[in-house]
Amino acid sequence: MHTTRKGALAGALACGIALSGGALTATGAAAAGVAPTAAHAAGAGTAGGAGSCSLDGATVTASGVAPSPLEETFTAYADSGAGWTGADSTYSVPLRDGSLAWIFSDTFLGPVHPDGTRPESTPFLNNSIVLQRGDELSTVTGGTPDAPESIVGPDADGAWHWFGAGLTTGRGDLQVGVLEFARFGPGTWDWGWSGSSLATVDVDTGAVERTSPLPSGAGIQWASWYQRSGDDVLVYGVEDRGAEKFVHVAKALGGDLADLDRWRYWDGERWVRDEAASARVLPGVANEYSVTPYRDGWLLVTQDTSVPFSSEIKAYTSCSPTGPFTGGATVHRMPEVGAGGSYGNPDVIAYNAHEHPELRDGDTLLVTYNVNSVDPDDLYEDVSIYRPRFVEITLDVRH
Repeated sequence: MHTTRKGALAGALACGIALSGGALTATGAAAAGVAPTAAHAAGAGTAGGAGSCSLDGATVTASGVAPSPLEETFTAYADSGAGWTGADSTYSVPLRDGSLAWIFSDTFLGPVHPDGTRPESTPFLNNSIVLQRGDELSTVTGGTPDAPESIVGPDADGAWHWFGAGLTTGRGDLQVGVLEFARFGPGTWDWGWSGSSLATVDVDTGAVERTSPLPSGAGIQWASWYQRSGDDVLVYGVEDRGAEKFVHVAKALGGDLADLDRWRYWDGERWVRDEAASARVLPGVANEYSVTPYRDGWLLVTQDTSVPFSSEIKAYTSCSPTGPFTGGATVHRMPEVGAGGSYGNPDVIAYNAHEHPELRDGDTLLVTYNVNSVDPDDLYEDVSIYRPRFVEITLDVRH
């Protein structure tokens, strides 16, 4: 079943506020009723005594920022009203046939009025996928063309599901991290994260072929970023404490995220089996961020959430995938945000910036972020607001 205006208020608006570091929601471990994770100081230790690299002591800045042509591609598709017309999350996964699966959470479908508004009856889903083949885009949902539904959920009890990071398996299957959110009271903000799972999705039909649980007992949402590293998959999660958010790192030995016996957690000094021992590696990140190989080290890109509704995108570097991550230079300010932004609207926010490494060109990154409004009326009066932005950020690394 899809929702309409009422669902948009509970979904798109709430998602943007929660994930941009605002303090209005009750998301996170405390709200979900789970025990907080055991945590170490930020930046404690490196992975197995990893040595130095060329990023040691380096200063990373942006030498150039430009719109990506992908923004025009998605804008033209969305304005056509043929399928997807706006969403957030914006992960991408290269598929075996050379196409890209763009993974989204809360999603508006068509139509779009000629004046750039959307009808209040427009379908609103909690997750979707857009397939990109060359410059051609197509929308994948659950349900049927006449009655589209979220690919996963909502559940009979009203719980809904947002998509996180994804990857392909050795067989070429698309796996997506799924975050479940549920209500625990009657108030507008009485809801929170309640658990995570892994969905294997048929990208041609939108069918979920199977689901598997992900670790959910320590208050960490293990779907912020998945990164293959040798035979393993590094798993980056967020400990969402509302106004405070922290990076945590795990890995799936052998690369099978569904085999929880093969998961190990970084405790600040070593890999351990106990999820509750997972260390706080870096504060001030968004719920969605990226950690990717860069030069001979690692690059972390995130919105800065140390200030609520910040417009700043920051880049950190490390010689190890487990940190410590240093730097934190601002490489872009999202121009849409606030009364002084491009919309001139104090209700407009932006959040969840991360990189798409398969689209990197040397030191030029392809970074996306999401734009939203704390006033849901805005999302119907101007379809351009609730869409991802695509920017090319060229980094300059100096010692």
